Amino acid sequence: MKKELLTRRNNIHISGSGEETLFFIHGYGCNQVMWRYIVPEYADKYTVVLIDLVGTGLSDSSAYQFSKYASLEAYADDIIEICEIFELKNIHLIGHSVSSIIAALATKKKPALFKKLIMHCPSPRYINDENYIGGFQKNEIDQLIEVMDLNYFEWVRNITKVISGNLEKPEVAEELEKSFCKNNPEIAIHFAKVTFGGDNREDLKYITIPTLVIQSKIDYISSEEVGEYVHKSIRGSKFVIIDAIGHTPHLSEPVEVINAINSFL
Repeated sequence: MKKELLTRRNNIHISGSGEETLFFIHGYGCNQVMWRYIVPEYADKYTVVLIDLVGTGLSDSSAYQFSKYASLEAYADDIIEICEIFELKNIHLIGHSVSSIIAALATKKKPALFKKLIMHCPSPRYINDENYIGGFQKNEIDQLIEVMDLNYFEWVRNITKVISGNLEKPEVAEELEKSFCKNNPEIAIHFAKVTFGGDNREDLKYITIPTLVIQSKIDYISSEEVGEYVHKSIRGSKFVIIDAIGHTPHLSEPVEVINAINSFL
């Protein structure tokens, strides 16, 4: 019964029968379909887990409680619960963007449950601070949220082009726009406030499992400087800058991402 509830809540899809597990977690506004260029590489060798975070994709939006999901900790708890209830073994967590931090929090809470962590275009804090460049001033984030509140769909049309960052591949921005627009605006705005207003820098020093940080050479959302910060904050982590433009290289340059993952696994 519990497995059925979780499957419905997070639209869980588990395939393969390998002794090791690859657990993919999508980024803000996205869904598990975004991993479709990556997953086939591992279908015959690993158990592959795909989910939609609560409130996104085909998850059960009725399970979204604004008080519960007021921090990324709740999403990390969901990941841990899925791993334990489905008795997953030898788990490699792969998170994109904000889900890199969600995955990191899960490994901080239950390090023995996970084997490796792969952080794909991560950012522990988007707002610039003293001696830290997150990429945005606080007033810019405040304006971003204000625009979302006024007209979520107009904001989506603009921000997805920035996230893609790749004029030569407009289809990436188009896919992101469609994905963002399918989500409940009220939930999406709340998740944005949690994502862009959060600060998880201190959590990085508690990550003890082998970790890989994958960074695009040009990313207007999470810069190389941010990726370098994450890498230096996690003891013993590896840092790879791939030949890709934009915040979603698993869509625009999947071979680069696969090569980085393979070298780490």
